[in-house]
Amino acid sequence: MMYGLVDQNCEIKLRLVISNGESERQTVDALLDTGFTGYLTLPVAVLDRLNLHPYRRELGTLGDGSQCAFDVYRGFVIWDGTLQEIDINASESTPLVGMAMLYGYHVRFDAIEGGTAIIQAINFNGADRPS
Repeated sequence: MMYGLVDQNCEIKLRLVISNGESERQTVDALLDTGFTGYLTLPVAVLDRLNLHPYRRELGTLGDGSQCAFDVYRGFVIWDGTLQEIDINASESTPLVGMAMLYGYHVRFDAIEGGTAIIQAINFNGADRPS
């Protein structure tokens, strides 16, 4: 089980530890974004500090309907107490946690400033996470 907070803008903020799988780690605050279908976005400066490198480009549709090409990196995140390898999209916006990261989890929150968000694994016999 993981916890987040609802901030003054009624956005759910999660604190995550990101890694390159070796010695480099960085803590980031990310917003939960149900409109983002990927795992995680991070600014290039954070990806550079972690010594991560892009391995492909991906076309994505933004909230306004426009399309944008993103560099995609492979990195690691501590998620629900486990180090998991994930795709990370480079974006100069606030870091975002997307629906691929939340797959298999139940999210509940108090939609007030300072409210608690609880993210808990769902016990089901479903398929593996999206690739």
